Amino acid sequence: MQTDLHINRRHLLGGAITVVAIGGFGKLAMASDQQELVDRARITIDSMGADPSYGDMRAYLARSVGCLIVPQLLKAGFIVGGSGGDGVLLGRSKSDGTWSSPAFYSLAAGSIGLQIGAQSSEVVLVINDQRGLEAIFKNEMKLGADASIAVGPVGSGVEAATTTNFEADIYSYARAKGLFAGASLEGAGVLSSASWNKTYYGRALNPRDIVVNRLVDNPAAASLKQTLARVSRVV
Repeated sequence: MQTDLHINRRHLLGGAITVVAIGGFGKLAMASDQQELVDRARITIDSMGADPSYGDMRAYLARSVGCLIVPQLLKAGFIVGGSGGDGVLLGRSKSDGTWSSPAFYSLAAGSIGLQIGAQSSEVVLVINDQRGLEAIFKNEMKLGADASIAVGPVGSGVEAATTTNFEADIYSYARAKGLFAGASLEGAGVLSSASWNKTYYGRALNPRDIVVNRLVDNPAAASLKQTLARVSRVV
């Protein structure tokens, strides 16, 4: 069953990971689930892109090689906590600035400590360079190990729009909807979902074929691609 596969793959990233069935977790994946995730990713990038607090995120997106959008990263736990969420990866062409169709991924992290409550966050990972993108293509990669990650800079102004000297391969930008004393994304696992890609495109494909080689396109993802193009357009 698709849901079991997603949950089990999160567990593979380490014994500390505990996935809790909240909201979208534990839901039987049907054909419409992929489109729902794509639509929610569009809402996330549109909303964060319109927020002045994320002006630097827009500038870095305009110079990126791709991004991973997780519309809902759920954290929950007491003493031992786990976090996870499904997302979409899109690649950006350095030659013309266009965005690829989405490939489906899951983000999973575990933490140990005094953690009380639950938090739902929207997360955008801006992939600054080819090393970061190649790391995500690896099966079961870990942020901070296979590619460096840092909290995305804010208040950089003009520097954000012109720099080529990045502090990390990947910058993370998050917007929390609740209160939670949890862990950072350092050590979080990123896993591709072959079954979701196959369902959405009608045939088996690896993420590179979707994001870099652009062998397929689903017209239903056009709105997400157009929104990303607008958000990453620096005037």
